[in-house]
Amino acid sequence: MSTAQQLWDDVDAYFTTLLSPSDEVLAAALRDSDAAGLPPINVAPNQGKLLQLLAQIQGARRVLEIGTLGGYSTIWLGRALPADGRLITLEYSAKHAEVARRNLARAGLDRIAEVRVGPALESLPKLAEEHPDPFDLVFIDADKANNAHYVEWAVKLTRPGSLIVLDNVVRSGRVTEADSDDPTLQGTRAALELIAEHPKLTGTAVQTVGSKGHDGFALARVVA
Repeated sequence: MSTAQQLWDDVDAYFTTLLSPSDEVLAAALRDSDAAGLPPINVAPNQGKLLQLLAQIQGARRVLEIGTLGGYSTIWLGRALPADGRLITLEYSAKHAEVARRNLARAGLDRIAEVRVGPALESLPKLAEEHPDPFDLVFIDADKANNAHYVEWAVKLTRPGSLIVLDNVVRSGRVTEADSDDPTLQGTRAALELIAEHPKLTGTAVQTVGSKGHDGFALARVVA
């Protein structure tokens, strides 16, 4: 481990212990995800707390998450919602979805959180056909090649004032590689360019370092 990474880990550990300590529900969600063989790509605890705070600042009652994994970030978001709130989270893998459902049930969130299984680009049109009330916050953390499509759907399913959060936009600094043939980079760049150009969005992106390495996120507010 590099000296820089160790420093980032130490700072994250300090912030997490002080400001976003774990509890048994969150710890069990990570343990069960690991035991089920899910990749260890969940958000860091301080990032989960940030999502929770953003949802609370929004006064969110309805949240859409694209990319569930084991439900760790879903728990953070669900805890920000009122008892009559609703959270819909989309997960490609049926195996991952089952782990997430168990984790959400343990967290007491199964009454407000619904896990839908299948490719998100198939689930999103079906969701739109239900004519749901607009979502107050959308968290996008799925396959990066389709990021621009997910942002487009997020705009369709929200309202002026809603917040869109796009995770993992720095890609260890590789996001600057305009000529890369990596679909995750091209998808991320396309999403950022869409945020920059879309008449209904205003946004920014922030790079971060920490236990997840060098990465970052984009925030976009729906303005029209």
